[in-house]
Amino acid sequence: MNELILFHPLYQERVWGGRGLETRLHRTLPAGRPIGESWDVVDRAEAQSRVQDGPWAGSTLRDLLQAHSAQIMGSSYPPERPFPILVKWLDCRERLSLQVHPPAEIAPALRGEPKTENWYIAEAEPGASLIVGLKRGTSRADFAKALVNTALEPCLHRFPVSMGDSILVRSGTVHAIDAGNLILEIQQNSDTTYRVYDWGRVGLDGKPRQMHVAESLASIDWTEFEPQPLRAARTEAVIAQAREFTIRRVPLQGSDRLRLLRGQQPRLLSVVQGAVEVHSAAGLRRLERGATALVPFAGEFTVAPLEDSLLLMTENFV
Repeated sequence: MNELILFHPLYQERVWGGRGLETRLHRTLPAGRPIGESWDVVDRAEAQSRVQDGPWAGSTLRDLLQAHSAQIMGSSYPPERPFPILVKWLDCRERLSLQVHPPAEIAPALRGEPKTENWYIAEAEPGASLIVGLKRGTSRADFAKALVNTALEPCLHRFPVSMGDSILVRSGTVHAIDAGNLILEIQQNSDTTYRVYDWGRVGLDGKPRQMHVAESLASIDWTEFEPQPLRAARTEAVIAQAREFTIRRVPLQGSDRLRLLRGQQPRLLSVVQGAVEVHSAAGLRRLERGATALVPFAGEFTVAPLEDSLLLMTENFV
């Protein structure tokens, strides 16, 4: 299996979204709607990626794993198991809700799924920020009182970001994304989000969006104080190390080559700057900025830059 696998994006309308995926990544979006998310790799009952082209064009990711799990994921991977990673692009025209994802140890009791995620800042407008974790010393009682008084800002760890920064947001960490960020989010395959506060906003229907205050207070890690982002650099490095996945930053320029050998592990290859050519026995494939390709376990590929480029390689999810 020497074919890279790319999927059609699934666009999600969000009250905080805009048209940035159209202007910045040159996507064709549904007309006249605020698009906040593009789900580029997903294997869920309610959302299925479909292959763009090649011998499996039109097949869902679920179809592929049922029929070819050993070639795509390795011989030990159960065909019925969902693909463990969900890849999204986020266009944040407005601040997102303050939210949390339940930790693994309490998610079943709340009928939810844990979600550890990594945010890579592909673009950031001047003054763009993130909220991740609590101000040092904030207690549950402080937070609950501030929530009643709608005065949460002093409890939250907010910091500015620039293009190329990234941060790992573990399940249980309270968080929000400020306006002006274009983000590649690589996460566990989960869609459980508990909103604790929405800044007085209404939804697309003009009504306040549903809050999950009890679930949020049960899920927040009250010891997660002031986590720090990894700042932008042009060196190869691991930018996210979690039990669920690892993400490596890989710069390529000039005569650099990235070789992905057969039988190592499946990977996800995301182009966040520049453009690359991927060579294999199946031929040549060009990947532009914004593309994410599934690299099968049984394939062998060589990646060459067409200009100064930066890749994110997601590994160790099997």
